[in-house]
Amino acid sequence: GKYILSSGDAPETYSNGDPTGFDDVAEKAVYGPMLTLPEFKIRVADALREYWDSADADEVVRGIEEMRCRSYHPEVVKRAVSLSLDKGPRERELTSRLLTCLHPTPLADDDMMQGFTLLLDSLDDLVIDIPDAKAMIGSYLARAVVDEVLPPAYLSNRNNSTPGDEVVEKAVGLLSREHCNARMEHVWGPGDGRPVAELKAVMDQLLEEYLLSRELDEAARCVREMDAPHFHHELLKRGVRIAMEKDGMDHADAASSSLDAMAALFSFLVKNAIVSEYQVAKGISRLRKLLPDMKLDVPAAPGMLAEFEEMSREGGCLPPSPTEAKA
Repeated sequence: GKYILSSGDAPETYSNGDPTGFDDVAEKAVYGPMLTLPEFKIRVADALREYWDSADADEVVRGIEEMRCRSYHPEVVKRAVSLSLDKGPRERELTSRLLTCLHPTPLADDDMMQGFTLLLDSLDDLVIDIPDAKAMIGSYLARAVVDEVLPPAYLSNRNNSTPGDEVVEKAVGLLSREHCNARMEHVWGPGDGRPVAELKAVMDQLLEEYLLSRELDEAARCVREMDAPHFHHELLKRGVRIAMEKDGMDHADAASSSLDAMAALFSFLVKNAIVSEYQVAKGISRLRKLLPDMKLDVPAAPGMLAEFEEMSREGGCLPPSPTEAKA
């Protein structure tokens, strides 16, 4: 059946989470996936087709969270990449961007790794219909490492014992080239937007100018013109980091602090439907992963990030019941 009913303890797999539902007839909590695996795959495929038309990654994130099928999450990676292989460069670029939007929530590190393993294990079937599958999946692997959704250790831990390891070697080769990060940002061609490096430079300039002027309307106009909703988590990540560095070790709770100004900006952007709550939550999750490095320059970074998160929650920038996994 679809459900696991429990009148006592939840099965171990779900013991750390909430019940996925409640069966009114049996009057018991329901643990486990709310859909069968075939049903889940169909829903994901439909969501992907809509996403390739709309480029609305947040809608995919919401859909996967609402399905509440955590044990199937690795299938999302396999399905997204495999279905994109016979599409064009635009769809493959959107798929790479979608993986960054799905990580680290709702898809955790383990989901990403298991998903790529499922993909590599299905290579023999994929190459029958798509002869270039190995090269494309190698590019997906390398791009995922550059985008920080797949740890580099995943590639080094493969032991050359399966067909997929030839693909892993291709990915390692791509990553070992000079300027590999810039190359991988263009691995699918121009895609549907400007180069990522250019976007980052525009973001930094926008954020620096805002901290000087504190003009919310002007900053909001610039964010709209940037037209990169899938990348707003990066805007938040860079903004908070810049603010932390400006406030530095002498950070105080003064209303004029850069961190307070950044919280005010994102509250304004969310309230005006320019940036989504999901992108704010994702940016904060990314920052948590960077804390060990950030502490080297700003020792107070952990406390400052906690303070920013609290200000964001108070300002209505985060979902009411955030499900983001702690990094």
